[in-house]
Amino acid sequence: MRASSYVYYHQSMSAKKQRLTVTVDPEFVEAGQRAVSSGEADSLSGWVSAALEDRIRRDRKLALLAVAVADFENEFGEISTEEIAAQRRADREGATVVRGRRPAASKAKSA
Repeated sequence: MRASSYVYYHQSMSAKKQRLTVTVDPEFVEAGQRAVSSGEADSLSGWVSAALEDRIRRDRKLALLAVAVADFENEFGEISTEEIAAQRRADREGATVVRGRRPAASKAKSA
């Protein structure tokens, strides 16, 4: 990075942002660079910030869901594995197939 682009980059950052140095797997860097090259992201930093924002949003939703489940179980009793399995079956049966075909019922493999 040339000195002038380095200065421009840091001058364009908002006062609310902080510089962070992290070590990540190469495939994450490559994915971010592909997003920038394709125009999906303005910069690698922006792409990483968006990923962190998504993760924070997801974690908050999961925490709220955990509270909702705990409240439900406090009022109605613990949700059993049988109830979960029955609901999964009902969800699959009631699902609308958007692509392809519904998978055939799994058959036991013969030895």
